[in-house]
Amino acid sequence: MPAVRSQAPHIACLIMMAMSDDCCRHFCGPQHTLDDFYRMMTHLVEMEHSQYSYRNTIVAMLDGTLAGSLTCYDGALLRQLREAFVDCAKRYLGRDFTGMDDETGPGELYLDSLAVNPEYRHRGVATALLHAGIDRARSLSIPLAGLLVDMGNGDAGRLYGQLGFTWVDDTTWAGHPMRHLVIST
Repeated sequence: MPAVRSQAPHIACLIMMAMSDDCCRHFCGPQHTLDDFYRMMTHLVEMEHSQYSYRNTIVAMLDGTLAGSLTCYDGALLRQLREAFVDCAKRYLGRDFTGMDDETGPGELYLDSLAVNPEYRHRGVATALLHAGIDRARSLSIPLAGLLVDMGNGDAGRLYGQLGFTWVDDTTWAGHPMRHLVIST
């Protein structure tokens, strides 16, 4: 189901879980904490026009609890949507990420951040969210859904492979070696 703005604090936690503490610390730099990054991410999720906006997020609810989320958007809009991240990083963290490499592009619905609360793992939540993301790509007539997976995350890589995602290339993101995977919609 589509996320709502009031879920921003929970979605921000899930996005940070998807990124990993190491990646979040990479963005924080030595002068700031994960709490600072959390405040920034919550603000970005609350925004209307941000790559991490609640408007770009699909949530899974189980037992009345937000069990997981998938933040995804048209890759053609990455640079426009990323402006909010760059501006917030300057304001909250005193860091400039203007020159970040693009992790997606036109023709791909980018599945940016997928995370499931630990107590709801192994219950099909991630699979359901991925199917919802693929359906969103289809409904927007975007031919591919794509994502990056940390090369050290074998469980996620296996899940993506089982669903039909295929390898495009290897890259790095936030200092971590990643694999770029796509699936036709």
